[in-house]
Amino acid sequence: MSPLTRRAALFGACACCALATRRAVAASDFVEIAPGMVFRRGVDEQASVANADAIANTGFIVGAESVAVIDPGGSLADGQALRAAIAARTTRPVRFVVLSHVHPDHIFGAAAFTEGAPKIVGHARLPAALATRGEYYRRHLAELLGAEAAGPVVTPNLLVADTHTLDLGDRRLTLRAHRPAHTDTDLTLFDERTGTLIAADLLFIGRVPSFDGDLKGWLAELDALAAIRAARVVPGHGPVTTDWPAAAADLRRYLSLLLTETRAAIAAGVPIEQAATRVAASERGRWALFDDYNPRNVLTAYHQLEWE
Repeated sequence: MSPLTRRAALFGACACCALATRRAVAASDFVEIAPGMVFRRGVDEQASVANADAIANTGFIVGAESVAVIDPGGSLADGQALRAAIAARTTRPVRFVVLSHVHPDHIFGAAAFTEGAPKIVGHARLPAALATRGEYYRRHLAELLGAEAAGPVVTPNLLVADTHTLDLGDRRLTLRAHRPAHTDTDLTLFDERTGTLIAADLLFIGRVPSFDGDLKGWLAELDALAAIRAARVVPGHGPVTTDWPAAAADLRRYLSLLLTETRAAIAAGVPIEQAATRVAASERGRWALFDDYNPRNVLTAYHQLEWE
């Protein structure tokens, strides 16, 4: 998630002394949710030294010939844990590393997968987004975790502007690039063999979403995804597998409330600072980290909607 500045202020000063308390990612954290599909649930926390920014769901898919990584994690340390989990299950090479969007908790683990030169896959707009934000994210992640644990920015070299199919050998994964929604760099993936939709951060479950794209666009993309007949869905945050499209109900309610109440605050002349504490306040008890992210979501929505 973004931004990292506040996290760095909270944790960066004690990064060196707290390294020994880092929570190790165990092989048992990775669960096979369908044949050849293995994922780990990220913790519902702010990024910290203790969790190494392992706060997003991450995993991999094994085909007859190769492996695709789906969001390599939030830091080099997180990516290294994922790489170890892959090695414990298969000797097939990692040929693709999919970056679902620009936020650091999903992409900084890519540095753990440079060996073997896999294709780094991202939305067509991701290189430009990384050019604008990547160094900012890297600097603050390094302040938080330490430079070695954070890792460098890795830029995609296989870009998706519409749809693209990855062939793992007798297993086809269909990638779709979305219009601005959660961010303007969102990718989703569908595994044809198991009927699994990997929604990444177009779907949050239990942990309040972070809004960094287009609010109306996000609701529209949820509508489009709901038409996919999937046996299960993997969200970017929350349980690594659940039913689809029922899993989107809470997110849709929150985003709809954010939209309608922000519009109402603007129409009533409520100053933006007051709106940040009022809009969607009824959702507070329903989401983890609500007070950390809802005010920012309101500010973003307010700026976006005040001139519509």
